[in-house]
Amino acid sequence: MKRFTVLLLVAFAGVLSWAGEQKKDVTERLQMASDVLNQMSSAPDKGIPEEVLGSAKCIAVVPHLVKGGFIVGGKHGRGVATCRTADGWSAPAFISVGGGSAGLQIGVEGVDLIMLIMNDKGMQQLLSSKFQISGEGSAAAGPVGRHASAGTDWKMDTQMLTYSRSKGAFAGLTLEGAVVQQDSDSTISVYGRDVTFQSVLKGRVATPDIAKEFMKAVAVAAHKAKVEEARQDKK
Repeated sequence: MKRFTVLLLVAFAGVLSWAGEQKKDVTERLQMASDVLNQMSSAPDKGIPEEVLGSAKCIAVVPHLVKGGFIVGGKHGRGVATCRTADGWSAPAFISVGGGSAGLQIGVEGVDLIMLIMNDKGMQQLLSSKFQISGEGSAAAGPVGRHASAGTDWKMDTQMLTYSRSKGAFAGLTLEGAVVQQDSDSTISVYGRDVTFQSVLKGRVATPDIAKEFMKAVAVAAHKAKVEEARQDKK
């Protein structure tokens, strides 16, 4: 009986240690995602056009997405997403992005990834908790600069616009074949249970304290985009 109790205590200590490390990892990820959004807002000429950001229904940030490899290339990273609701932006939902591509690739590169969900169809994809980016209108590399060119078709049927940031500059990024799904471990560590994407992204779950800085960065970026968009409309 004593041996069983000792084993139980050791197992419990292991669970607490894992939970603590997971919470620390999520906190750091949220801070890095906040930094990406803050830097995007402070460098409009090299960032995402205001009218594009102002029209986005959801924003997802994956800080330090790892690309590349040896012989077989791939992408993998963990991030956070939020969607517009009637009361503002939803609490963060935690995501993972993964996908491989055959070909001769040597080296690893870490980039920050931003995904903008632009219409209801794209939002339904995100709410499904797992989907594959297949191209053909589902995703496209987004335009870059202070304003989107009149010649771009980002207002058409593209569900998602994707961007990468490396060395301070943003660029359109193609993610065809990548799988986006719910990061259950991070979700449980923050919310205490594996709540669904729909519950979180539709505003049914309160924002946890550790995500307040990230939500502030989202709100500031979106507000700047709306203000600049309105200013341009008056010209």
